[in-house]
Amino acid sequence: MTRIELSEFGSSPFEKLIGHNAEILSKWIELENAIFQSSTLNTHLLEQVRRTLSFGNECEYCMVKGGKPELNKNDKKEQSATAFAELFAIDHKSISDEHFNILKEDFTDKEISELCSFISFITACQKLGRIYNLTEDLQANKVTTIKEINNVC
Repeated sequence: MTRIELSEFGSSPFEKLIGHNAEILSKWIELENAIFQSSTLNTHLLEQVRRTLSFGNECEYCMVKGGKPELNKNDKKEQSATAFAELFAIDHKSISDEHFNILKEDFTDKEISELCSFISFITACQKLGRIYNLTEDLQANKVTTIKEINNVC
């Protein structure tokens, strides 16, 4: 049970929580579309970052959507992006110049900007999902369950 009632506006339970204010929902979706449609980053990389964040932010709704990250150990770009995302979720205040220097080994400044914007937006979504108690039973696109995830750990 979510902590507030779902509104009539929005196409998913998450959107319906924001949908109590239609203008905020509209702008939220507009920003989400801009982030996903204008990114030069690989969609697989973004999905692995999203999955990594879902566990760091403890958003059940988001964890069951894709399950655990499926990282390619040979993809240095993916490894550094997901490590950065994990650090962001755990302790964003500890991110230093050295962390950005590591990103600069594989990413352009434009890509780093996109990655940080993506991480920030997804974190906001997941933290909202978490505080509203958006649980796996409301995730229509789940590929796993919390029970399965916990048995794997």
